[in-house]
Amino acid sequence: MPEPSRPVGLRLLNAIGGGLRWAGVPLLPLREPALLARAAHRTGLTDFGDDRFREPLRILVQALETEAALTTLGRLIARADLQRTLENRLRFVAAHKTHPEIAAGAIHRPLFVLGLPRTGTTILHDLLAQDPSNRVPMTWEVMHPWPPPERATFDTDPRIAQVDRHFQGVDKVLPGFKAIHPMGARLPQECVALTAHDFATLMHHTTYHVPSYQSWLERTDMVPVYASHKRQLQYLQWRCPAERWVLKSPGHLWALEALLAVYPDACIVQTHRDPLKVIASLTSLISTLRSLASDRSEPHAIAADWTRRLADGLEKTMAVRTGGRLGTAQVFDVHYTEFVGHEVDVIHRLYAHFGLPFTAQAEAAMRRFLAAHPKDKHGTHRYRLADAGLDPVEERRRYAAYMHHFGVTTEADP
Repeated sequence: MPEPSRPVGLRLLNAIGGGLRWAGVPLLPLREPALLARAAHRTGLTDFGDDRFREPLRILVQALETEAALTTLGRLIARADLQRTLENRLRFVAAHKTHPEIAAGAIHRPLFVLGLPRTGTTILHDLLAQDPSNRVPMTWEVMHPWPPPERATFDTDPRIAQVDRHFQGVDKVLPGFKAIHPMGARLPQECVALTAHDFATLMHHTTYHVPSYQSWLERTDMVPVYASHKRQLQYLQWRCPAERWVLKSPGHLWALEALLAVYPDACIVQTHRDPLKVIASLTSLISTLRSLASDRSEPHAIAADWTRRLADGLEKTMAVRTGGRLGTAQVFDVHYTEFVGHEVDVIHRLYAHFGLPFTAQAEAAMRRFLAAHPKDKHGTHRYRLADAGLDPVEERRRYAAYMHHFGVTTEADP
């Protein structure tokens, strides 16, 4: 996998910052007390709510300092993200305290899209978002949820332009990333960005090399995190009502039981694809994404780390499904090889399965979106399993039970 090119100014910034830190100058240190104090100062608020977030925050900050090999830019990005997340958390807590009626907002039969990364979950979520009856968390409102989004100004909110400018900056540093994963203020956001407000998200170990934090995440109780997730949805729909929430994240694979404890009437859509194609594509994505914040690129280590994790997520979801926790009426399976090229037909079957009306207006909007967003609009994402350094025979054994159970088709490696 080729190293991404860097603008001269960025290379100079990272070099100067690295030199200062090597010389013992604590440039841009990440410190939990300072982050908390700054968030309180900037918002004028002090109540962060449930203290469960403090342990993962502490572990994450330490991992960023000692494991992530951050560049100067990486430190700036990490500090800004942590600061924004803490400020958002303060705002959510304050809104619920001041307006207890928010918690009375009903969330009926939310539809959750889950599956391995790179299995079509993003385009499926994007298409479902075109139905006016569906409410998705938009990227701009998740990044900057205060003040609460309003129905009257939802499409013209100035935060949309603010977030688009942010992604334009990312494009300059990682010009090829949009070919792997499109970004935009008006695109739906994953639930990992919501659970980030409890510092319980796969997002961090995807963006940075923070194995000690990821280890904490894999052993934590996610029920309180999904309870917080629900409170955030209630806040977002407070002044911008939702007929039906449609949500998405690969992270739900590892926590389906906790999700169902909070959302017992959830409609589950699970996507499926050859896991060897998934791990090859995901290795490329994570390698590229981590290069934004670090000069250390280790695709073979990334692949070895994540293939174990993906298999674990599939096993956890299979255990819930085969254990009878989900009836057939509550779950719908989407196979990548059948979905691509027949997206609207599959969605039509999905709606019928859950007894939802599929209007002509929704179908027309979805077809317009497909026409405006062809698969290679931002370039072609090229990847091979060989670049991940994994043994195909061993990987086939690792995923054999999953592929057999769901009838997943083997795809050729380019």
